[in-house]
Amino acid sequence: MNRTSTDQSPPPDAGTGSFRALRVRNFRIYASANLVSLTGTWMQRIGQDWLVLQLSDDSGIALGLITALQFGPSLLLSMYGGVLADRYAKRKVLLVTQALMGVLALLLAVLVVTDAVALWHVFVLAGGLGSVSAIDAPVRQAFVSEMVGPALLTNAVSLNSTIFNGARLIGPAVAGLLIGWSGGDTAPAFFVNAASFAFTIAALAGMRAAELQPSPPVARGKGQLREGLRYTWAHPDLVLAMTLAFVIGTFGFNYQVTIALMAREQFDLGAEAFGLLSTTFAVGSLTGALLSTRRSVRPRQRFLVISAVVFGLLTVVAGLMPGYASFAVLLVPTGAAALVFSVANNSFVQLGVDPQMRGRVMALYFMCFMGGTPVGAPLIGWISEHLGAPWGLILGGAVCAVAGLGAAAWLARGRRVRLEGGFRPPRLRMRIGAPGTRVPSARLRAAGEAAAEQGSGHSSVGG
Repeated sequence: MNRTSTDQSPPPDAGTGSFRALRVRNFRIYASANLVSLTGTWMQRIGQDWLVLQLSDDSGIALGLITALQFGPSLLLSMYGGVLADRYAKRKVLLVTQALMGVLALLLAVLVVTDAVALWHVFVLAGGLGSVSAIDAPVRQAFVSEMVGPALLTNAVSLNSTIFNGARLIGPAVAGLLIGWSGGDTAPAFFVNAASFAFTIAALAGMRAAELQPSPPVARGKGQLREGLRYTWAHPDLVLAMTLAFVIGTFGFNYQVTIALMAREQFDLGAEAFGLLSTTFAVGSLTGALLSTRRSVRPRQRFLVISAVVFGLLTVVAGLMPGYASFAVLLVPTGAAALVFSVANNSFVQLGVDPQMRGRVMALYFMCFMGGTPVGAPLIGWISEHLGAPWGLILGGAVCAVAGLGAAAWLARGRRVRLEGGFRPPRLRMRIGAPGTRVPSARLRAAGEAAAEQGSGHSSVGG
């Protein structure tokens, strides 16, 4: 693959400020619509989880299964979505996927409001929504770079996470109140979500196509999925990020299961309390996302490792909290740690790949990040149901912390590792290898390869 990408051209002046990517009109209208749509999505998630508990007599296994059905299709369809992202106009693909998800949300709302819903309906519709989302997610992630360009990509990814968690802050609380005021009826949450997709569709249709920065489309051909796998495997830094994403996505990011069970089983509270617990977690997540907007370069590998360990330890401590108030308080730093890791890992992967491979690599990333949910969510649900809700958090967090420590040990092979402590102000920092060592981005890799090949009289061929 010839490296004739926009990543090699000098980046435009990115400016400064935590919200600098919003200066780009297309991204600004997309982000605004996305806030509305994601608020509806979070309302649906809360309503769906509460509906499952109503229909299954508070079964933790059923709650884990519905989560697995919603995210399981990522294992089968995400790579196909990545191929579509590299092959076709991403904006047109997103128009189709957003419309389909709106229809599925509306169908569930109608089933509930007509009192015709059964548990298997929720399972089927969750699987359908997961299938469309599996294609939508890598296309949407790759589309961000087309809206803002490489110079603003890190900031745009952080702002997307800020919007996601701003919606998580609003959606669960509103859904909990709606369900409570409706006497346990979840239909209003589903109707709101169905309507919210219209905002994203309108934003996509109203973009200025001339201002997008699309990568050259990849022609249809055999072996394109395998090419994405080979490309990723050839870069150990991407393998590390994918591995951490899989472990933490499987065992750590199951808060929609664990918070629901903690609220209903451990603390014997209703939908309003469940919504408020989700909101406190979102407060922390929003804080972590806002902190991440300050980053303008690709994160280092050691930052990924440390943030994974911190998240795992905080999850364990949250599971040890004895009461509702203390548990809610611990959800704030835990949510912040979760988003700091998530944004850093996402940016690390996106800034480490060539544009023509970004769709397939991001699809593989989401397969790792979400694909373990069909295993992790039912397992955490089973542990919570049989050992008690806190144990789902304790054991899941322990696995995440151990994975982070294992990644640190892998990085440290043959290198000098040192812990530096200070007290003005207090800090703890892990240094691996020579000070200032960074993993090069795709642009720097390409430049280095081109220089080496020109010196030997060969043409520039990458990947």
